Amino acid sequence: MTLKTHGPFALIVISLYPGAAWSLDPQAINIYGFDFTPTLLFSESYDDNFRELDRGRQSSMVTKVAPSFELKAEDRNSATRLIWQPTRYIYHDHPDASNTAQRVRLDSIMEFTDRHRLKLEGEARKYERTTSTAVDGINDKIRTNRVNGLYTYGARSAANQIDLGASYAQLRYDNSDGINKDKERNTTGLTTTWYHRIGSNTRGLLEYDHTVFDYLLSDSRLNSTSNAVLAGAEWDFTARTTGKVRLGYERKNFDDSSVKDLSNPTWQVDLRWKPRTYSTFSFVARQALAEGDDGADAVKTSSALFGWRHGWTERITTVAEAGLARYEYEGQNRTDNLRDYNFAVEYQMRRWLDIELGYRHRNDNSDADNHSFERNIFLLSFNVSL
Repeated sequence: MTLKTHGPFALIVISLYPGAAWSLDPQAINIYGFDFTPTLLFSESYDDNFRELDRGRQSSMVTKVAPSFELKAEDRNSATRLIWQPTRYIYHDHPDASNTAQRVRLDSIMEFTDRHRLKLEGEARKYERTTSTAVDGINDKIRTNRVNGLYTYGARSAANQIDLGASYAQLRYDNSDGINKDKERNTTGLTTTWYHRIGSNTRGLLEYDHTVFDYLLSDSRLNSTSNAVLAGAEWDFTARTTGKVRLGYERKNFDDSSVKDLSNPTWQVDLRWKPRTYSTFSFVARQALAEGDDGADAVKTSSALFGWRHGWTERITTVAEAGLARYEYEGQNRTDNLRDYNFAVEYQMRRWLDIELGYRHRNDNSDADNHSFERNIFLLSFNVSL
């Protein structure tokens, strides 16, 4: 993970970021009992600092062409979905930044009985990153693979329920001359969550997470094991208010005795309030330890996102967001403070066509030299389906 791009924060922002279709109602094609659903996202944007640089900023018009192909099969007790998403990015003023990304995802949910359920996920991605690259002006080429499994024991309405999860992920770089090879790693995770019903709409929870980070370089200082214990609750009061809160503590132990072990409070908060069927307010917050970068042993990350989605008419919807994030680099005298603001207007022109006009502003205030930046993106997108 390269923290200049602020990956953990980006995962939060993407939930409401302009370009995600809200109203599109694609129609599937039946092919030998499978539902096949193609869609196409086409966008034009102006990005005034697509490499997120403090000095020597580069701007460009950017064309994005992103078809998506979904194949789904389901019956009363199971569902399986396969998605292929190739995406082409064309930087008109800097052709060397243009690239093609690939993403393949497979999901499967099986309900054997009302007490036994299994969820499986697998994803392979290949993409290029224009920000926080190892060599200025040259994209980082990245490959990731991951598989997740989650077994649930207990009926949905039962007083107690247990989740048992396992995951495995790979991070690889295809840069020339072995650049970023020191960041390549395998990550293995185990998680256990116990839910206890304390009301008709509320459940308490206790969670334990165990994660092993194994770097491919034999002399890496960053091999480590992380353990986290969290307690909290989740609730669903009708369709208006839903939420999940987890608070706890995590500890990161390094295999190399010369690296100081780290401890850190951790939390995850997800809240959603719908005062009206056409209006939704959301709040998401995270704090956790992320893997080290730029010479840091690890990075303490804290982030929060406030969002509001409102349908003014049956066809016109607006999305507004404000995001905050703080990154503290362990072992270095560096702290980054990120601000991220998004606004989009979506027009559902037809059942099969959404048009979006969006603006995004990113601002990073870092106390390290040459790591601060400002970035503005103006976007017009078209999302098309059958």
